[in-house]
Amino acid sequence: MNEAGGSAIENHRHYRYYDLLMGGFITVLLCSNLIGPAKSCMLFGIKFGAGNIFFPISYIFGDVLAEVYGYARCRKVIWAGFFALIFATIMAQVIIHLPVNVDEPLNRSYQPAIELMFGGTWRIVAGSIVAFWAGDFANSYILTKMKVLTEGRHLWSRTIGSTIIGQALDSLIFYPLAFYGIWQTSELIKILAFNWMFKIAVEVLFTPLTYAVVGFLKRSENEDFYDRNTNFSPFSLRD
Repeated sequence: MNEAGGSAIENHRHYRYYDLLMGGFITVLLCSNLIGPAKSCMLFGIKFGAGNIFFPISYIFGDVLAEVYGYARCRKVIWAGFFALIFATIMAQVIIHLPVNVDEPLNRSYQPAIELMFGGTWRIVAGSIVAFWAGDFANSYILTKMKVLTEGRHLWSRTIGSTIIGQALDSLIFYPLAFYGIWQTSELIKILAFNWMFKIAVEVLFTPLTYAVVGFLKRSENEDFYDRNTNFSPFSLRD
């Protein structure tokens, strides 16, 4: 099994499942951010967006990508997700503001629903994109650094530990940026804390599956990348 040290040449190769994982990551990310926010739910008196049920799955994809393929490959996936979110936001705004076909009566009745579902205030949109970018890069950085420090042992400590920090950063950016001044501060803190703990719980619950997927990929791809000499700048796209 290849345990490359982190140079661009050593990690420049084709992988069978990498592109599929990238597609899965972006699919979960887009659906969580476009479909999920349309519904607010309440559980045990705590309010949360429905998308929070599925958004943590994107972190699991990120953990798998970073663990198997290394930080540089995961970095490309994060940037792909970042620009996918921006494109989806622009596309939604264009569609909302295009003139309605007045010859089709249903279009006029659908327009308010489309605006409600995909309109999103600039604070929510900006908060979502910035929080995703910062949280996912923190998650990947911590996981790959811990892998080197632990010599690849205790995968659970890396996936859960990196999620604790990454999701904390995500929540600390998103909720204040999107809702400070709109929600009461006490309610904002309560919702932030609940969603942070909920996302960590999802990571813990999926740990056995993460182990299985990581083991399968390492065997199938003949790869177990260690970021010993990696450039960890988020603004580089080199392998």
